[in-house]
Amino acid sequence: MRAMFLGILSAFFFAVTFIANREMALSGGNWMWSGSLRYFFMLPFLFVLVGLRGNLKPILQELRHHPQNWLIWSTVGFGLFYAPLCFAAAYGPGWLIAATWQLTIVCGALLSPLFSVTIQTENGPVVLRERIPVRGLALSVIILIGIALMQLSQVGQAPLTSISFSVLAILIAAISYPLGNRKMMAYTGRRWDTFQRLLGMTLASCPFWLLLSGFALVTAGPPPIDQIIQSIIVAVSSGVIATVLFFYATELVKEDSGKLAAVEATQSMEVVFTLLGELIFFGGSLPTHSAWIGLLLVIGGMILHSSLSQSRSPLRNRTAESNASE
Repeated sequence: MRAMFLGILSAFFFAVTFIANREMALSGGNWMWSGSLRYFFMLPFLFVLVGLRGNLKPILQELRHHPQNWLIWSTVGFGLFYAPLCFAAAYGPGWLIAATWQLTIVCGALLSPLFSVTIQTENGPVVLRERIPVRGLALSVIILIGIALMQLSQVGQAPLTSISFSVLAILIAAISYPLGNRKMMAYTGRRWDTFQRLLGMTLASCPFWLLLSGFALVTAGPPPIDQIIQSIIVAVSSGVIATVLFFYATELVKEDSGKLAAVEATQSMEVVFTLLGELIFFGGSLPTHSAWIGLLLVIGGMILHSSLSQSRSPLRNRTAESNASE
């Protein structure tokens, strides 16, 4: 029960990202600043977190001596994940972005053959290539149908080009996030804990954010003070508080795959919290009937997918750890 509560609480703080990004977009904030500022403001908090655990020096040495993989996959996993999400916020309500973002479950499953896992046998270690989880992918169809219904509900309320831009941007993010994170986990193995890897990837993605913020400065000028404040809120809420809560929740139940699946399924509440937050703060209209059906299909599909995955993959615990860097 405690782990479930912490999982739901982490989903609440993760939802702040979608609400704040939508608010910044509606108030005219440039999406490039929204993305860059979050990661810039995450750095001091991560330095403190890792430093208090006495793990700062080793990860900084690792980045200095082996920068290539960190730079490449951190740019993919963080840069090409979060920048498109900020871009998409200009083209639809936060609850729709949060729900469509669950495409990452489908993309993560389709990317499985790109990775391998080492299994210890009586004859020694054996390297096996991950296979596409067919049953899990079949359940993902529920999520895809739900997303399609929600997007179709926007036809007539938003131009088709806007819907297309939004879906394309989220699709790029949904591919980049599991690809970058899992490539980094495969590279680092068990050498670094979640907070060290989060700090390392944030630092290694900074060249991308510096380039993006430089382009934003030239084309849009400096960010307004409201956007700076909201970016700090996102960095603390999603980048620090939600990450710590979710990681701690998975740590509490990591030896019980059933409970771990239940904790992961709590992240479906992000969509609900985002919808409630937008209704409270923006006074937006309720989704249409077809959008409600789609929303329920997405949440239900996420819960079923998480439950099925408890016995599916040897990489399960590492996948739960990857979720914590969202």
